[in-house]
Amino acid sequence: MNLLADESVDRQVVEQLRQDGYEVLYIAEMEPGVTDDVVLERANEKAALLITADKDFGELVFREGRLTSGGVVLIRLAGLSAERKAEIVSKAFRERVSELSLRFSVIAPGNIRVRLKP
Repeated sequence: MNLLADESVDRQVVEQLRQDGYEVLYIAEMEPGVTDDVVLERANEKAALLITADKDFGELVFREGRLTSGGVVLIRLAGLSAERKAEIVSKAFRERVSELSLRFSVIAPGNIRVRLKP
C-alpha cells in the first residue's frame, strides 16, 4: 500500500509508520508548501492512501470528487502529543489497514470511522 502524508501530519506519525514497515512519502520532505490540489494530484498519481490532519480534504473528496484512487485517512487528534498521535495512528493501521484503502477514514480518540469514498 502506498502512503502519502500531507504536510499537516506530525513528523512523529510519519516516522512511526515507517518504523512499522510502511513506505511513506511525506509532502514536508518532497514539496513543502504546496496546495491541497497538488497534494491530491500526487496522491492520485501514486494511487496512494492520503494521510492528513486537514479537514479541507473532506470537501475536496466528497463534494468535488477529486480523489480518484487510494483513499484518505483524516487524523483528528487535536490536543494530544505528537508521540501519542503516532501511537494511535500506528495502532489503527495495525488493526484496520485492510479497511482503509478506497475509503475515507477518520481516526479520533477512541474511535475510527471508515466509510466508502464517493
